[in-house]
Amino acid sequence: MLCGFNAPGQDIYVATSGNDANAGTLSAPLKTLAAALARVRVRKSANVTIQIRQGTYYLNEPLVITPEVTHSKVVTIRNYQNEKVVLSAGKRITAIWKQFSGPIWMAQVEADAFEMLFVNGKQQHLARYPDYDSTARVFNGTAADALSPAITSRWKSPAGGYVHALHSGEWGSFHYKIKSITNGTPELEGGWQNNRPSPMHPKERFVENIFEELNAAGEWFFDQKKKILYLIPEPGTDLNKAVIERSDLKHLAELRGTTTQPVRNVTLAGLQFMHTKRTIMEHYEPLLRSDWMIYRGGAIVLENTENCLVKNAALTNLGGNAVMFTGKNKKSGIIGSHIYQIGSSAICFVGDSSAVRSPAFGYEQFIPVDQIDRTPGPKNDHYPLQCFARDNLIHDIGRVEKQCTGVQIEMASEIRVSHNTIYRVPRAGINIGDGAWGGHVIENNDVFDTVLETGDHGAFNSWGRDRFWHPDRKTMDSLTALHPELILLDAQKTVIIRNNRFRCDHGWDIDLDDGSSNYHIYNNVLLSGGLKFREGFYRTAENNILINNSFHPHVWFNKSGDIFRKNILMRPYFPILVKQWGKEVDYNLFPNENDLKAAQLNGTDSHSIAGDAGFMDSEHGNYQVRQGSPALTTGFQNFPMNDFGTRIESLKKIAAKVQYPVLLNAELEKNMHEMTWLGVKIRNVQGLGDRSAFGLPDEKGIVVMDVPAQSLLSASGLQNNDVIITANQEKADNIVRLEGIRQQINWTGRMEVEVMRNQQKIRLTLNLK
Repeated sequence: MLCGFNAPGQDIYVATSGNDANAGTLSAPLKTLAAALARVRVRKSANVTIQIRQGTYYLNEPLVITPEVTHSKVVTIRNYQNEKVVLSAGKRITAIWKQFSGPIWMAQVEADAFEMLFVNGKQQHLARYPDYDSTARVFNGTAADALSPAITSRWKSPAGGYVHALHSGEWGSFHYKIKSITNGTPELEGGWQNNRPSPMHPKERFVENIFEELNAAGEWFFDQKKKILYLIPEPGTDLNKAVIERSDLKHLAELRGTTTQPVRNVTLAGLQFMHTKRTIMEHYEPLLRSDWMIYRGGAIVLENTENCLVKNAALTNLGGNAVMFTGKNKKSGIIGSHIYQIGSSAICFVGDSSAVRSPAFGYEQFIPVDQIDRTPGPKNDHYPLQCFARDNLIHDIGRVEKQCTGVQIEMASEIRVSHNTIYRVPRAGINIGDGAWGGHVIENNDVFDTVLETGDHGAFNSWGRDRFWHPDRKTMDSLTALHPELILLDAQKTVIIRNNRFRCDHGWDIDLDDGSSNYHIYNNVLLSGGLKFREGFYRTAENNILINNSFHPHVWFNKSGDIFRKNILMRPYFPILVKQWGKEVDYNLFPNENDLKAAQLNGTDSHSIAGDAGFMDSEHGNYQVRQGSPALTTGFQNFPMNDFGTRIESLKKIAAKVQYPVLLNAELEKNMHEMTWLGVKIRNVQGLGDRSAFGLPDEKGIVVMDVPAQSLLSASGLQNNDVIITANQEKADNIVRLEGIRQQINWTGRMEVEVMRNQQKIRLTLNLK
């Protein structure tokens, strides 16, 4: 009988005012998407479109689309004529609010436990210690005493509270549920959200969902036993008139096929997805030997699909991941979407570990050599292939979980990540977790304000802890020398990183870490953190511009095959444990003769030269070089400077803009003599008078003029009239050099300096954050 409701060729319409007994036409729409999918199942036409009228649709369960629903049809689910359509994983709370005590209000709410609450569209904060601080760098506020007896002794019923903390190495975060606290000692459940086990960070931690910490506007607590919701509203909010919503479901839409029968040709277009639950305490799966554990879910889940698309969507106010491509997905992707204010990662392409030969699942694990499967490539096709993320705007993600990223690629092949704008992220903007199986193209992205809450990472980050890689360097050296055929068993296809603009002020702009192999990196503008190559093979970096920074080769292999050529540098190389300098390091432009000569002592750069690159308009982000630039004589070629990030006009209008750094070059050194640096007023040493007054060996260094009592550097022991002469074991001849050194190591949070004080040399450790 259902097939009689719609004639072939007609669209199916849904409206909040509809009725599921209706015909599903524009004038007689259905009420629910579940009913619309039931109509799709029995339709005989090859193309079916579900048109959704404006409004908010609170789903009782996720939309599940399987091959049995689509029956090989081309199915589109979209908003009608650009009307605003919200699919909510939450529930509307309608209750009578009464004043409880002071600023705290209360209401009886019949609901199971929930952890996300929204008032007039704005997320509120679970009662927490310390209080939410929008300006705090980590977790919007942390405290070393968050679990101290002095704090926990004031909690009457702490069970059900949460502890959130950074990894001790700042490599992501851990999350725990409080089971009990006995004699000041907490019993915690959790800590499985990171694949590099460690204690929680001693300082960067906070607790939440504790009634006694309900003391600030915008905070709330739900008593599950009494079914009472407590809330301190923000000034001017009438709770009895406000729209109040809570989270309820983990997922909103699931496209779930099988490896033999994928979901094909389904498009979700023009929809807004909101209010999913937090998933930090769900099952997390290790992603091989990367630092990642992951929950294979999100507001939208695509599992075993082909030619499926998320288009022009908005995903916001989510508790966990936004879009998860898991398992066997081919030619599926997401384009033109806005993802912001979410709990974890934005877009994930994650294959199944069954496709990996000789997999290992922890940093310290290694399959014995005689047991390694020597067959190249994947074992099966249960992984994303030729999928894509294009023209998306991604920002303010990882609000709960810090081991997250704008785009994650793991156990996948030929993923194209292009023209995305990504910023304000706690860790990497784009992350590749392993070498399996390469072929990705990362191009024309604009990625900045990255690694804001963690450390030792990059705007782009990768790992390559593949079959050849061993956690003990001596073992790995001998292994790769004896069995070089192991190196590219997983990293079969070259990963291309081109025409991007990256900025990381707390790490590297591009960080190829632990075994990352088979990369070609060219035509990129690196605005702050430079380029790092660690422990890998067959990587070529050419024709890149490294603003205020340089090349960071770390722990290279003999016969690595690495190439670094025709790049523009503004600092000397920063090698760590490099004895063999790869296949070719040459034809680069250094900022001065001293840096060039230092490089040539390594036996590299015989054809490199020194000089000012001569950028056309660095103040406005045009780093093309002028005619006659010495860079052009090295073989460097100009490339476009106006094609970074999303091309969708509506997204470009609302996207933040990257800040272009002041060039720390010879001209600035000549003209800048005084500045405020990390809150401290400093100036260059000037003339024989300063040399005599401060007892200096020469007329170089930085005079500390004024150290405010509350500044970080005052707490580090820096005093007025100190003269900084070295930083990070480098000569700090002037304030521009000092700032250049700081930018190299800012992510570490500290800087070792040598100062002259009362004509004596003193060593200090300066806290930078």
